[in-house]
Amino acid sequence: MEESKMVPIRMLTLFLLATQLHWSFTHGSSDQVRKAYIVYLGEAPRLRSNVVVHQHNLLSSVIKDESIAQQARIHSYTKSFNAFAANLLPDEVQKLKENENVVSVFPSRVRKLHTTRSWDYLRMPLSVKRNLKIESNIIVGLLDTGVYMGAPSFNDKGVGPPPSKWKGRCQVVGKFTGCNNKVIGATFYNNDPKFPQRNPSPLDVNGHGSHTSSTVAGATVAGASLYGLGKGTARGGVPSARIAMYKVCWPEGCSDIDLLAGLDDAIDDGIDVLSISIGGDSNGFFDNPIAIGAFHAMKKGIFTACSAGNSGPYVYTVQNTAPWIMTGLSINTFTPNKKMYPLTSAAIAANSNLSPGLSPWSCDQGKLDQKKVNGKIVVCKEAANETYIKSLGGIGVLISVIGKIDTSFTAIIPEASIDFSFGNTTLTYVNSTKAPQAVIYKSKRVPNVAAPFVASFSSRGPAILTRTILKPDIVAPGIDILAAYSKLASLTGSPDDNRFDVYNIISGTSMSCPHVAAAAAYVKSFHPDWSPSAIKSALMTTATEMKVKDGLAEFAYGAGQIDPTSALRPGLIYDLSTLGYIRFLCNEGYTGTHLNLFTEDHTNCSSVPKFGGYDSLNYPTLYYQYDDPNSTISAIYYRTVTNVGFRNSIYKATVTAPKDLTVTVVPNTLSFTRLHQKKSFKVTLKAPPQFVQTFQYTHRSASLEWSDGTHRVKSPILISLSQPR
Repeated sequence: MEESKMVPIRMLTLFLLATQLHWSFTHGSSDQVRKAYIVYLGEAPRLRSNVVVHQHNLLSSVIKDESIAQQARIHSYTKSFNAFAANLLPDEVQKLKENENVVSVFPSRVRKLHTTRSWDYLRMPLSVKRNLKIESNIIVGLLDTGVYMGAPSFNDKGVGPPPSKWKGRCQVVGKFTGCNNKVIGATFYNNDPKFPQRNPSPLDVNGHGSHTSSTVAGATVAGASLYGLGKGTARGGVPSARIAMYKVCWPEGCSDIDLLAGLDDAIDDGIDVLSISIGGDSNGFFDNPIAIGAFHAMKKGIFTACSAGNSGPYVYTVQNTAPWIMTGLSINTFTPNKKMYPLTSAAIAANSNLSPGLSPWSCDQGKLDQKKVNGKIVVCKEAANETYIKSLGGIGVLISVIGKIDTSFTAIIPEASIDFSFGNTTLTYVNSTKAPQAVIYKSKRVPNVAAPFVASFSSRGPAILTRTILKPDIVAPGIDILAAYSKLASLTGSPDDNRFDVYNIISGTSMSCPHVAAAAAYVKSFHPDWSPSAIKSALMTTATEMKVKDGLAEFAYGAGQIDPTSALRPGLIYDLSTLGYIRFLCNEGYTGTHLNLFTEDHTNCSSVPKFGGYDSLNYPTLYYQYDDPNSTISAIYYRTVTNVGFRNSIYKATVTAPKDLTVTVVPNTLSFTRLHQKKSFKVTLKAPPQFVQTFQYTHRSASLEWSDGTHRVKSPILISLSQPR
């Protein structure tokens, strides 16, 4: 308790110092304004005692003033990697970048959160086979908005004490009441001087962190629902596993400074799986705290799942693309009091004072007349400000949408999205009827026969940072997910919403990320000795093929939808060691000088054994990107698989490819005589000019499948033209 009481004081002191320092330079030119940067120095030294001193000496060497250097430092990262955050001037940033002991220097950005029966849908019913002894020893760490312990999903009834490997903390501070044997750790990070919080604690006042963590490892709770919607048994994918929450997100967002601090602790605390439903732009693999943390997590045998982002359906929007990371309607709770309500449109209800040229159809602030809206349902187009309509006395809203409607969100008044065609029909009815009426009923659960499909909001590939990896890796349920929530946040997050519950239905890649994390934990409970890349391979090569192929195909869904139970028996796996990822980075142009800083044995590119091929990576997918449609395609890939199926087995290769694409596999038969035996093969792709034609399509897909008659080990092959960004 004494330590927790001191935390706000220490945070406040850092904030005051940083504020004073920043203010002293803000009255000059832009090159005299200090801004927060992260200085990444690579691998954490085995002896931590002098790390902070060395960091300070480095900082002092470029600032040239001991006192200012002391004030400039914001936070030190010393447990899982070597880095520090500091307020720096542009010339100091440049000097640090030129220092041979520095891997990267990048500005601290603010990143965003990517925001029951889903496990049944993934063929993991309540009766699914489990290895409970090992599952209860698995710790899943989440970087998110905190946790609300009052939710039934975090009940620890019948759960034993935390695993002995756990080294983390539980910060009992403010209104956070403490942890238990289900949620064994909860810490918060509020180091960024730009966003000081008055009473910081691990308590979830947003609901996002409670939702994601219960999706991964929430306890089994019968009769869970949101006002009767989605009623059933809520549970996490690994309900016996433990949860460790690292609160790094606040109302302003998720600062890189805090993200890196949470990762520094999480990797050192003894977790097995990381789930990070956060994303943002990046210029490289080592100017991104998530990629940095995930790399060091991988070296410790920790599997990391990240969300791909909610910027779809546009290309080049996929985030968290490092190869050591797996990026894997209406919700109306209101029951109508009347049979029908008066119906109007935004055009009819438009404010007479609306400026010429401004359209009322978005139903935004100041665009509607209160007298014409009061007591009515309003038809809007593309968007609507429900809070504003409610303030005018509106009863509900119908939103006519041109694009694809495949996602539902909770609104503060009865709302429904309708397609553009039906919207036009509705408007015709409104305009031709003397007293038009309508009603929006409470939502009902209906099966979606189109599933599995990729939501329109889900970010698409290709990756910006590399031309050699297909991203995203995989897809998982992320639409209308019922899971735990915080009673300190309204269902919509709006202060005008008076509905509070311990469950909520939310959509987003934030929701799919914990499904992948849980699937990885489930596989690990049966194969505790498997590496993160082995688990990743098993999930990708056993994924379910998508029924619906939109225009972006594998750029939308990668290898397909996760199938956790099939991933227990993949037959063959594509394994990767740290050296394999180093080889990939060398192939991507990262220098040996920087590489040797974050490897314990100071590896550089010249000492890394050659793997060869287009991507220099033993990855479960094969991806080729080129710029000129008139050029000939010719690429070679080398792969090595490890036998984890039957001791004596023979796998034969089957290729499915479009006309004009020649895919050659040598050898096309792999014979194994023992478990864990490795076999290598070569894949050659050849295609003539105009194989991918810009006026028809920007990519073509094929596949390679190895099968022994029982196991199917499938790898997507994608050839893509570079596209405008």
